[in-house]
Amino acid sequence: MQPGTSTEPGTAAVGTRVVDPAGVQVGTVSAVQVAGTDVRPDTIVGIAEHLMGTGYIRIDGTGFLSNDVYAAGNQIAAVSPDVVELRVHPDELYRAAS
Repeated sequence: MQPGTSTEPGTAAVGTRVVDPAGVQVGTVSAVQVAGTDVRPDTIVGIAEHLMGTGYIRIDGTGFLSNDVYAAGNQIAAVSPDVVELRVHPDELYRAAS
């Protein structure tokens, strides 16, 4: 891991660019919650509780991800001041209900 990077979703900043494992931009961070949060994401029961337990970021999607999606803490490879790198393909992220 590069100096200044983390794997914790809580270290991401709103507005940070999000890229998939190939480096392709999939959107920008629109919300950040740390592990153990009481803030329930707008997704189905079961997934929401998983996200709350691992921490998560909400991604304002572009292109394929025209709807917002959530990345759980275990789906994030690295967080730096400039970019959040995912460890999974965008179609493995959790879709927001609205």
